[in-house]
Amino acid sequence: MEFDYLLTVLLSSLSSASILLIAAMGLAVVFGLMGVINLAHSEFLMIGAYTALTLTKLGVPYLLSIPLAVAFTMLMGAIVEVLIIRRLYGRLFDTMLATWGLSMFFMQLVVVLFGTSTASVATIPSFSINIGEYSLDGYRLLMIAIAALMFLFVYTLMTKTVYGMKARASIQQPQMAQAIGIDSNKVNTLTFAIGCGMAGFAGAILLPLVPATPTMGLAFAVKSFLAVVVAGPVALTGTVLTTLGLGGGASITASFLSSVIGEVFFFLITALLLWLYPFGVSVKWRRKL
Repeated sequence: MEFDYLLTVLLSSLSSASILLIAAMGLAVVFGLMGVINLAHSEFLMIGAYTALTLTKLGVPYLLSIPLAVAFTMLMGAIVEVLIIRRLYGRLFDTMLATWGLSMFFMQLVVVLFGTSTASVATIPSFSINIGEYSLDGYRLLMIAIAALMFLFVYTLMTKTVYGMKARASIQQPQMAQAIGIDSNKVNTLTFAIGCGMAGFAGAILLPLVPATPTMGLAFAVKSFLAVVVAGPVALTGTVLTTLGLGGGASITASFLSSVIGEVFFFLITALLLWLYPFGVSVKWRRKL
């Protein structure tokens, strides 16, 4: 088998895994760090996409619409945390029901406002990268670098800043954090807002690849959630490992066999890992983030 084809498959698979990581990172923050199962995660991704799409239609440059979409989804996330999530900490099933209802509300609201038609932005010039006689979409390959930068940003935020230390303290030892003067409510609101903002970033940055529809987030929701669950307690670095392994492995399998076999590979390996590591693959890691 020729080298050009193998390199093309490798880069394409890494790109697919990076896209899954971009979609899953916000969920890793909210579920992995806060212990909140946000079933509306896919709808925050959708909100980010529609916000960017609406702004571009109003004449805002696409690149500028991305941070504005992040800001809007962070605001929505903060409101949801204050009004709903804050009252449900420690009640996992109730949180799932509340966020599931919220996801239905957001989805139907978007249908009312925008309809069910598919829309995408046309302001990003398409370009391709040639490897021998094979060609790859340049924007998809760009997702590899964006996923790496996104992870480095979140990891640095949570490990090298005062906010990160307060966030981990508020989540791991809330009573002790309050005893030393940390306002856990404000910290948790900001953490949940950051997770939602990252979902909005995913929706906006993936808009040229995944056209905006009311159900666009569902394509990522299940796989993102499974990747975070398989990752276990080391939420961020564990999610990187599982998304690259599961997403990349499924893409490679699909390249050599078929897309159906690739999907089977993803869910079969996920089930196997959960059977072998019911508390996550990172349960025995020394690093805890």
